[in-house]
Amino acid sequence: MSVIDSLDRPRIVDTHAHQPTATFLEDAGGEMMRDAARTFGAEMETWSYEEMVEEYHDAGIARAVLLGWDAETNTGSPPVPNDHVAEVRDEHPEFFVGFGSVDPLKDDCVEEAIRCVEDLDLSGFKFQQIAQGFDPSDTAHEQLFDTIEDLGVPVVFHGGSSTLGAGAPGGRGLRIKYGNPMLVDDIAASHPELQILLAHPAFPWEKEQLAICRQKGNVYMDLSGWLPKYIDDQVLHYAGTVLKEKVMFGTDYPMIRPGRWLDQFEEYTDYSDEVQRKLLWENAESFLGLD
Repeated sequence: MSVIDSLDRPRIVDTHAHQPTATFLEDAGGEMMRDAARTFGAEMETWSYEEMVEEYHDAGIARAVLLGWDAETNTGSPPVPNDHVAEVRDEHPEFFVGFGSVDPLKDDCVEEAIRCVEDLDLSGFKFQQIAQGFDPSDTAHEQLFDTIEDLGVPVVFHGGSSTLGAGAPGGRGLRIKYGNPMLVDDIAASHPELQILLAHPAFPWEKEQLAICRQKGNVYMDLSGWLPKYIDDQVLHYAGTVLKEKVMFGTDYPMIRPGRWLDQFEEYTDYSDEVQRKLLWENAESFLGLD
């Protein structure tokens, strides 16, 4: 019996989920999201949050981090409003953990970050540097990260390449260099109190990301965006050994569905019960302050 099957109640935490509605998939995502869906072999269907919660509970998952999205300056597409993320969280307070998003290229990004935490009670922030078109190590963004560090909430940065715009001419102008985790290493070094989660196994910079997570006590990573059978063997080895306290489960919902990810996790890994508990919920509970 796996540790998942032995649970008396759902406890697993998905650290990386997006809206399954048109707000994200169609309005904010546009054509670059259709490119991503084709890459994942997924359909651009939409469904309700109630259906999403039911799907997660059926898979034995207790909580999911619902991520905001604002890449308006670089893409021209409207954001997923932070107020919307807070409203969905409030409708399902026992399930969703709400993370806001601020566009670092907007003049009011610092004020919006403060509003997200102090007025909307959101629990952290999500940055997608490739879609947002910014270098997080650029000192132009220092005030934003100083502010978030002072607010005392964690941040998620995108790690690695991106399926957004994949296969389109010029990748729709998106630059994958901004997904290099070495750019986030600068942030971690200069903001030691800022808790950072690097999303995804960071292809093609897996080794760099593993090194950063090993060296920086305030940097963690998740396994979202990739089905387990495609995750680099060294990433999986580190996740079960030297980084077992710092790696977390994530899907990248709705592009990857939780039941399919967990089925492959059981099929393609052979972790001890202790490691499974850490990767599937204990590390996330600690990082998010849920325990």
